[in-house]
Amino acid sequence: MRKQRLELKSVMISTMSDRPKLTIAYSTLPNRVQSIVFPIRRDDREILVLVQNPKEVSYVLEERSAKLVELRNIGVAKSRNAALERASGEYLLFGDDDILFNETGISEAIQYLELNPDCSIILAQARDDSGALRKDYFKEVKPLRLTNSARAATYELIVRVDSIREKGIKFDEDFGAGASNYLGDEYIFIADALRAGLKGVHLPTVIATHPTESSASKWGTPEDLGARRKIFTRVFGWRAPIFRAGFLLKTKNPNPGFINSLRFIFKP
Repeated sequence: MRKQRLELKSVMISTMSDRPKLTIAYSTLPNRVQSIVFPIRRDDREILVLVQNPKEVSYVLEERSAKLVELRNIGVAKSRNAALERASGEYLLFGDDDILFNETGISEAIQYLELNPDCSIILAQARDDSGALRKDYFKEVKPLRLTNSARAATYELIVRVDSIREKGIKFDEDFGAGASNYLGDEYIFIADALRAGLKGVHLPTVIATHPTESSASKWGTPEDLGARRKIFTRVFGWRAPIFRAGFLLKTKNPNPGFINSLRFIFKP
């Protein structure tokens, strides 16, 4: 009996150690699979490639170490949710097909998570293709709050998989690239997690490089203002006009104009 218990314990320890430390989940389309620049192969890492392919287009994934997940729908939030469901790693890092990851930054982020088991979300930093930081980031570790995480990008996020699953946190599929509200899925995800009692931090370490152009580059257009308005409604409800006004005051982007500003603040 004692021998059986020891053998069972050994199997349990082996099973636990077999779990990858990190899953990196790339969201892509059939015609962009070949654009992915994969990180170095590691035994403690899992690579997922989630291909949104509703038309069942033919393509080839040449990276043998990656696990392919085909989705019959479109929308980056749907892809992120599929990654949350399928990730085997303790931690999950979200990638797109135009992202280059920084190994040093990833290691620093994982070390922080290991040393801080109450932290479920890290919002790290990224550079553009010129080497400049993509935005004004905090220069020291700061707690994530509803009032300081609205500019989050998915490729800046690393999450603790088990705690996110336990709270049932998912990306809102009405937001993000591929949806009519083409941005805001990251902020809503963070907001839902914080309101569920999870904790996170801004971590001043660079984990990714992303091209200069992004959905944020459309700032100030009617489409952009309409999408951002709905984000604040989703997060703050009836208090949304207050936070929309605060957002306009804090942003360093060009002012969208008096009439557009009023519409942005007060339109439902």
